[in-house]
Amino acid sequence: MAAATAGGPARPAPPADKRKSVTGTRKVVAAGFLLPALVLLGALVVYPIGYSLYRSFFDQPGTGFAGLDNYVEIFTDDTILTAVKNNAIWVVVAPTVSTALGLIFAVLTERIRWGTAFKLVVFMPMAISMLAAGIIFRLVYEQDPERGVANAVWVGVHDTFSESAGFPKAHPLPVHPLKAGGGGSFVTKEPVTAGKSVQLPLVGVAPAKMPSDAQPAKTPEAEPGEITGTAWLDFTRGGGGKPNAVDPKELGLKGIKVEAVKDGKVVAEARAGADGRFTLPDSADGALLRLPAENFREPYNGVNWLGPNLVTPAIIGSYVWMWAGFAMVLIAAGLASVPRELLEAARVDGANEWQVFRKVTVPLLAPVLAVVLVTLMINVLKIFDLVFIIAPGSSQDDANVLALQLYRSSFGTDANLGLGSAIAVLLLLLVLPVMFFNIRRMRKEAGR
Repeated sequence: MAAATAGGPARPAPPADKRKSVTGTRKVVAAGFLLPALVLLGALVVYPIGYSLYRSFFDQPGTGFAGLDNYVEIFTDDTILTAVKNNAIWVVVAPTVSTALGLIFAVLTERIRWGTAFKLVVFMPMAISMLAAGIIFRLVYEQDPERGVANAVWVGVHDTFSESAGFPKAHPLPVHPLKAGGGGSFVTKEPVTAGKSVQLPLVGVAPAKMPSDAQPAKTPEAEPGEITGTAWLDFTRGGGGKPNAVDPKELGLKGIKVEAVKDGKVVAEARAGADGRFTLPDSADGALLRLPAENFREPYNGVNWLGPNLVTPAIIGSYVWMWAGFAMVLIAAGLASVPRELLEAARVDGANEWQVFRKVTVPLLAPVLAVVLVTLMINVLKIFDLVFIIAPGSSQDDANVLALQLYRSSFGTDANLGLGSAIAVLLLLLVLPVMFFNIRRMRKEAGR
């Protein structure tokens, strides 16, 4: 075929292999540049997917055809069903919470002077790998309040509004004038008499656990018409003390509660001071003194964040900590392109800030919110690192997800590559609808 030129004879068209593409590059050259990428794509993506699909129809050794047995096991094995259920929780909760927090942060920091610094701080966790974040939150969720930040804060708040524990392991010795009173309490062996001083010695409290402002115990003077006494730790560090005697180095049990009980009823009560001394009115005459069980209860140690009931929400919290910044940055970029005239027009028409946000800002940001939500959903379907690192061995079955189960089934002690391949295919099938939705949405946006 010839091509005509102005003022000259027609020239023959170039051969097919010499033709240029729309961009002006010869197709052969373009194919040459694309070939390495296509080879890598085939070797690292297409072949593994094809082989996984093939292997999923074979048994554990890979020598016998298993048909759909591996897929049936996915939906009948309790451990794998737990992983499927947890994946559903992850897909619904984690992207939604991350996107919502990102939207809130982006809108609230838009007009403040230090908004950029705040966004930088919120986005910084994205610079941390999943492995490092898992190690961090494994320590954050530590059960011991002295090591785990979450429980340290929780216990601090609890103890602010609730009376803290006193002396959890304190108890009397057989030679002491106290005996077990039932329900964890201790009572005096004999009734008390007004005008006489009472001794309430206990042991079993480590000196380091004593109140910081406890003072050396003192024996009060007997007062007519009153019952006085001392509650103290009958233990001298380094030895040398005598039982049932207030020695100079022994400390008072500050804050311990003392009750006077007659006929099963509390007629009077008091708390010991820093030096262990307490005073009861004459109404306690002839009563038994009781140290109630509340003095000896175990201290509140917070919440078992990594227990069977809370391990999945706790791990989702660590994911939100990492990815809320990602959502915030994308949403803030979309918010910067929103026409301010529309917002001002809504305010002029009488809309308050909540109405402007709900009826103007959010609809205008809907495409960006969809991008963030879909991206996080795809990311969440593959979650592995955080669950594997944060969940302890005792709770790993309760926190199990499909990616972790894929690893355990394929490379565990009783490896079953057929079952692992079936789980991989299931994960692919779960990701594909989200990907197709994202591609369709992007094409629709490009066609506008």
